[in-house]
Amino acid sequence: MAKIMEIIEKETRGKSYHTYKYSYDSIGLPSIDYDDDPNKIIKWKDSGETGSPKKSINLKQLADQLQEVGEPSLFKYFLDGSRHVFKVDDIAYNKQVFPVVAGQIGIGCCKRENKRMQKERFYRELVLALPDKANADGWDDAAYFASKVVKLNESDELKRLGLRFSAILPYSTSKAGATDAKLDNLAVAKIQDYMIEAEKRMVAELVKDERLGQDAYLLKDGSLEYKIMKTGREDLRTLQKIKHNYSWVVGVSKSFNPESCLDHTGKPNSNYIADLPVFHRTPVARYENIEYLGDVPFGIWYIRLRDKKRTQTPFDGVVKVEKIMMDKEIDNGIDSDVIDLISANIINERNPTCYGTDRRWANHLYPVFLTESYVKSRYISTEMFLHLF
Repeated sequence: MAKIMEIIEKETRGKSYHTYKYSYDSIGLPSIDYDDDPNKIIKWKDSGETGSPKKSINLKQLADQLQEVGEPSLFKYFLDGSRHVFKVDDIAYNKQVFPVVAGQIGIGCCKRENKRMQKERFYRELVLALPDKANADGWDDAAYFASKVVKLNESDELKRLGLRFSAILPYSTSKAGATDAKLDNLAVAKIQDYMIEAEKRMVAELVKDERLGQDAYLLKDGSLEYKIMKTGREDLRTLQKIKHNYSWVVGVSKSFNPESCLDHTGKPNSNYIADLPVFHRTPVARYENIEYLGDVPFGIWYIRLRDKKRTQTPFDGVVKVEKIMMDKEIDNGIDSDVIDLISANIINERNPTCYGTDRRWANHLYPVFLTESYVKSRYISTEMFLHLF
C-alpha cells in the first residue's frame, strides 16, 4: 500500500528524500511559551470596567457565598485546542529542498451537567503542510491542494484505519535560501492557524445551537486574542466578524508575559501580579491592538488561585482572564459586578487540583484539565501517525 509521501511525490512531481521523522515537541529547547502576544503592553490606567478600581479586589467572601448557597457555576462548557506537529520528510522541487510537516489537531468541548463532565463535541483533524512550490502550475492553490487531499484520502491504508486528511496547507517559500528563513516555522504556523480556525468554528457551532448564555458560559483554555488571518474561512478571519459569538465566552491563560503590564501611572508593574494576594483579582485593563486584532477591545485581568507560599515561582497560581467587550461595554467598560462574579466562579473551579499529574497544576482549573486530558486521549499514537508517511 502506498504511503502518504509516495502519493505526494507522484501527484506533485516532487522528489521525496525519506528523511528521519520526528516530533517538533521532542527537540525544542527549553523556553517559556506564552498563551498571549508576548510583545503587547497592558496599561491599568486604561480601565476596562465600570468601577475603575485602583487596587486588587478580595473575592474570597463572594466565592464562599456562591458555594454555601449551592449556586451553579456560570461555566457549563469547557473548550481546549491542541496540536502535535511532526517533520515527516524533505521534498525537492526545482532542485530546492523543502520540509514536509504534518500535524494532528484536536479540538474538544466538554460540558458539565449534574456535576458530571461529558463530551459535547470533538474534532480530530489530520493536516499536511507543503511548500507552495508543490503547485508547479501556479493555478488556484485552494483547488489544487483540495484535489490532492482527495487523492490522499483514496489511500487504502487510510481507509483501512478509518482515517482521512482534512487539508493540505501550502506555506510560502519566497524567502527560501535567506539566512534568517526558517521554513519549518512557516509550516508549523500554517498548522497553528488551522487549529485556531477550528476553535473558532466550534464556538460558532455552539452559538448556532444555542448552547451558550448568561447561565451557561464557555471557558476556553488559552487566549481569545485571535490575530487577523489572511487564509481560511472568510466568515472566521477577523474577530470583528465573529465577536458576538464570544458574548458568553471567557478565555483563561495558564501562562502569560508578566513584563507586559504597566500600572495606572505607566510604570512597569509585574511585581503587582507576583504580589497579588490569594483569591484577589486585579483591576480590569482595557486592551486593543488594531493592527494585530482589528477593532475589537478586550477586558483583561489576573486572579491568584493559589497562595504563592505553596508554589515554585511568584507567578504560579495566577491566571490571566480575557473577555471581549460588547456594545455598551466598549464605551463604559465591563460591569464590575459581572467581573467579580466571573472571577469568583473561576476561583471555585480551582479544586480539585491535578497536583503531580501536570506540572502546571497551580494554574490549572480542573474542568479544563479534564477537557485537555480528553482531547489528548483521542490522538492517534505517534508511531501510527508517522507510519502513515
